[in-house]
Amino acid sequence: MNSNISNKQPDLSMLQIRPEAKVKTESRRGLWIGLAIAAVLAAVVFFYLFSGRPALVEIAAVRVESTSGAYTVLNASGYVTPRRRTTVAAKITGQITALLAEEGMIVKKGQVLARLDDADARARLAQFQRQRDVSAATIRESEVGLANAEKTLERMHKLLGSGGISRESYDQAAAQVDTFKARIELSRAEVASAEAAVRVSQQDLENCVIRAPFDGVVVTKDAQVGEMVSPMSSGGFTRTGIATIVDMQSLEIEVDVNEAYIAKITINQKVTAVLDAYPDWKIPAKVRTVIPTADRQKATVKVRIGFDKLDPKILPDMGVKVSFLEEEAKPSAVPVTRLLAPKEAVRMDQGVSVVYLYKDGRLERRAVKTGVLRGTDQEILSGLQVGEQVVTRSERALADGMKVRIRK
Repeated sequence: MNSNISNKQPDLSMLQIRPEAKVKTESRRGLWIGLAIAAVLAAVVFFYLFSGRPALVEIAAVRVESTSGAYTVLNASGYVTPRRRTTVAAKITGQITALLAEEGMIVKKGQVLARLDDADARARLAQFQRQRDVSAATIRESEVGLANAEKTLERMHKLLGSGGISRESYDQAAAQVDTFKARIELSRAEVASAEAAVRVSQQDLENCVIRAPFDGVVVTKDAQVGEMVSPMSSGGFTRTGIATIVDMQSLEIEVDVNEAYIAKITINQKVTAVLDAYPDWKIPAKVRTVIPTADRQKATVKVRIGFDKLDPKILPDMGVKVSFLEEEAKPSAVPVTRLLAPKEAVRMDQGVSVVYLYKDGRLERRAVKTGVLRGTDQEILSGLQVGEQVVTRSERALADGMKVRIRK
């Protein structure tokens, strides 16, 4: 019996950790860890949204707008550009001795903008004037000599008839008359040449004074006193321009319109323009011209739009957004009333247009139905009422029920 007991071996397989038990234990542990992390995140989000410092937001009121029946058929963006803009340059090469143009200066046509060193031009002018005066004096001297020679020739002609002088003496007197005549003609040609040189020198001297070609405003100052300027670039430190002038009465809008929509644009079509610098200012305008060529690379056509009335706040190169308008079929119809909200207030959330309303320090998420974009405003077809306040900007991501405070 003792031998039976000693021969029995212990079953060690019962002490082994089975793989399925290990996986089950790790899965349960991972589940608890995941639940703990989710709980912590939920607590953080709750604290962030409802217990932390309220986020700063900017709000705007929903408003209503009545129109005369015109509606937007196309939106585009571009820049304010002048039809008349020029870089004023010198006609001759020279060194700037005085520069009177400054940025922002209003100038009139012919007003002096700069002066060049005119010492050489004055010296050339004086030289040609002296040459002209010498030739003129030679003419006067020759005319006196011609008068005397003609009198002498007349006397000899009488003496020749009576045999008082020889034929040779008479011929010499006649040759003297011809000499004075030739000298006068030569001097007259020299005077004419000198006069032409004087006029050129006077023009060179005038070109040392650089003037404004038209009424406008100096927008850039492109040179300094002491610099060399030239009508064409010659390298080195030689400049070609003195200043850039813009005719502020020629400002217009230039936009690129996709060629697929250019059929919607017509000459004199009404346009509403909104400058990026003044988003609440709607400026009436109309189409001036459609450039009859397309940009092959961008597939666009340039359209130029003229302002109905210019304003000093409109400046060259300002960004602008335009809405091309089309009149309703019945111009005598009752004015259309539209509900508008700033386009920044409308957000896309899972394919749905939503806004966040500000109510007593908290946000309310609301789905809305939108219409067409009208400049900086979004037409609201349903979901909002006049006077309700919507968030346009926020320092944080927005959520329903979030505590906020208005940025002052």
